[in-house]
Amino acid sequence: MFRFLCAMGIFGTIGLFVRWVDLPSSAIVLFRGIFGSIALYALMRLAGRRLNVEAIRRNGLRLLFTGVFLSANWIFLFEAYNRTSIATATLLYYMAPVLLILVSPLLKERITPFKFVCVLFALLGMALVSGFPGASFDGNWDGVLCGILSAVFYTALILNNKFLKDLPDDDLVIAQLGVAALLMLPYVLATEDVTSFSLDLTGIAALLAIGILHTTIGCKLYFTSLTRLSAQRIAIFSYLDPVVAIFLSVVVLGEAMTLSSAVGAVLILGAALLSETVGRKPAGKESN
Repeated sequence: MFRFLCAMGIFGTIGLFVRWVDLPSSAIVLFRGIFGSIALYALMRLAGRRLNVEAIRRNGLRLLFTGVFLSANWIFLFEAYNRTSIATATLLYYMAPVLLILVSPLLKERITPFKFVCVLFALLGMALVSGFPGASFDGNWDGVLCGILSAVFYTALILNNKFLKDLPDDDLVIAQLGVAALLMLPYVLATEDVTSFSLDLTGIAALLAIGILHTTIGCKLYFTSLTRLSAQRIAIFSYLDPVVAIFLSVVVLGEAMTLSSAVGAVLILGAALLSETVGRKPAGKESN
């Protein structure tokens, strides 16, 4: 449990660090993919394990889609952080569980009336957070759109990963980060003037933190704790991530949160949390 809570706390701070890196979102995604895949592979080798190359080959096409969805997810999320408040971007990103409910029939899962009501409340919360009809809106529709798109691509990532076969967690993370990096490299070279990239000491430190803390350590803590916890606990404590992000946006960056935004936050997080926990069967004993 402690490792999972640490991972959620770490993920909740990434928006703050992205603000301190004066690079295009695509370049940050490229760095994260390269650094994370290499560092996690090094940790795997130090532990005496090797990549399951055969499993990666069998899942090659799905992993390609995984890299596309992961790259798009991060790009739009980082753009949302820069174009609107961290709180707004994070809350819109957490529409992903609700979107999963909407597309669950694709996985032959029935949408219960209770879950449908949760979807409606979450959509209302999204409207309040994004500013419709104007009570709390900060004018950054592009940032709101980026936040929604990040949730869409995260949903696609989760759906795609459900079809991966016999691929260990470590191998999956290394492979998807590596594929994302391979996809982003030509994109960054074609769309950005890399010779103009320049970072001060704060930016360099923040970028290294994103690579070391949020990618290598965060992903390692997250995936090694998943097998030790029940689905309900994972669902409940995943919401430490947006709570930390919202707290930092208000306290550290001084970003305002109006009453309508706060109500929207409660509706989104509450609807997503309840939809994942209510009605589930109790899980067995867990490890800490």
